[in-house]
Amino acid sequence: MGSIVDQLPGGGALRAVVLVEGVSDRAALEVLARRRGRDLSAEGVDIVAMNGATNIGHSLDRYGPHGLDVRLAGLYDAAEERFFRRGLERAGLAQALSPGDLEAHGFFMCEADLEDELIRAVGAETVKQIVETAGGIRSFRTLQQQPALRDRGLHHQLRRLMGGRSGGKEQYAALMAEAVDLDQVPRPLDAVLKSV
Repeated sequence: MGSIVDQLPGGGALRAVVLVEGVSDRAALEVLARRRGRDLSAEGVDIVAMNGATNIGHSLDRYGPHGLDVRLAGLYDAAEERFFRRGLERAGLAQALSPGDLEAHGFFMCEADLEDELIRAVGAETVKQIVETAGGIRSFRTLQQQPALRDRGLHHQLRRLMGGRSGGKEQYAALMAEAVDLDQVPRPLDAVLKSV
């Protein structure tokens, strides 16, 4: 999908925007929506990758009450909550938010990050099989032998693999979103899609 002004591809009117930190978040949500039979574009929903949590203010300016004024939702990592909280407050969408209050405004937190949520939902052993099928097992085995990772668990090693190479996060996020049982979709991903 990507950034748009006030229309979606195909000319449909924009009704809602889901703000996410990066392209891996967008890829996973698009796959999950499709697997649930949703056509977000036809519904007037766009998922916008902001290229980092620090860009939340600019995105809220563009899509919030002082911009296009569409329904907003979002997905963020726990470590980035402060940026989202401050952004919503500055945009006039909320006042004096406490940690954890963002859900009432449609913004949902991943415990560590998207990859952590999906690895837990899919299962580390299954994700390892996904890595093998995708042709990444040689790189993964090399990574596992690094002194800093040798004694870490499989879950941590997989997260490190996904964050370590260009395009890896997006590729593996989409593959894990394809593999996760629809009854096991991580709560924040499920909730943000239901909110739009």
